[in-house]
Amino acid sequence: MDEVKGIVFNILRYTIDDGPGIRSTVFLKGCPLRCPWCANPESQKKQKEILHRKVSCLRCGRCQAKCPNHAITVGEDGAKIDRSLCVACETCVMFCPNKALQTMGKETTVAEAYRTVMKDREYYESTGGGVTVSGGEPLMQPEYVAALCEKLQSDGIHTCIETTGFADRKSIETVLPHLDLFYYDLKHMDSREHERVTGVPNERILENFKYIAASGKEVVVRIPYIPGFNDSDENMEATARFVAGIIPGCEVHLLPYHNYGEGKYESLDRTYPMGDLQRPPTEQLEHSKQIFDRYNLNCIIKV
Repeated sequence: MDEVKGIVFNILRYTIDDGPGIRSTVFLKGCPLRCPWCANPESQKKQKEILHRKVSCLRCGRCQAKCPNHAITVGEDGAKIDRSLCVACETCVMFCPNKALQTMGKETTVAEAYRTVMKDREYYESTGGGVTVSGGEPLMQPEYVAALCEKLQSDGIHTCIETTGFADRKSIETVLPHLDLFYYDLKHMDSREHERVTGVPNERILENFKYIAASGKEVVVRIPYIPGFNDSDENMEATARFVAGIIPGCEVHLLPYHNYGEGKYESLDRTYPMGDLQRPPTEQLEHSKQIFDRYNLNCIIKV
């Protein structure tokens, strides 16, 4: 169990938005969806990547001089990485004096992740917190999730997963016994619209939701609230009806769109897909909340 390896791109300690209490969140790389509002674009590809923070770049040229594949050039705007040549060998990261270049993704054993998250065991126990596995899509690495969460549960630590639900049934079965809570995304009830925007249909997501609910595991539904995509009364009504029919009284989180991850796209030499889209107004969110309230669901608008 301890030597099972996964591709981890961050372990964030002392989080309060990824489950009950104070938690640590282990972020795994790889996701089958391509949601244009994704706040963690560095999580989408499973392989490691080099991220360049322009604001920290000294333009010293060391990365260009040391790169064995000649994938980096340094100009007035800082380092530019030719992603077609970069193999993420991390030579540039080692020689960057100001940490402007960083590796996103590291092969990490269960034992290594466990040692990190257990530094805050006292906080978990005093606040009813624990450890959450997020991504990306953690179910792309089910053996790692299962091994880590089994080890945590054996020590009495609460475990949670943040998932899109887009996975095969075997992956669900692998992790199910070792998780106490599922934070489960429902993005759109119309499968064609879901596929048009995220790249995958939703039938598997909805079926897995039913399967997990039937297991008796605790589920919290999370809805990324994206203006112009899924914020219509029709979609909110369909979502509320579906959830209430499967888990009466279920807790539902509306997650208003934000652009906090925009800078990461530039750091990965990608264009931010959402343009200047703004956060939905509070009045609109409250209106949608009322739809869920009518179905006796515990709907919470998150900040």
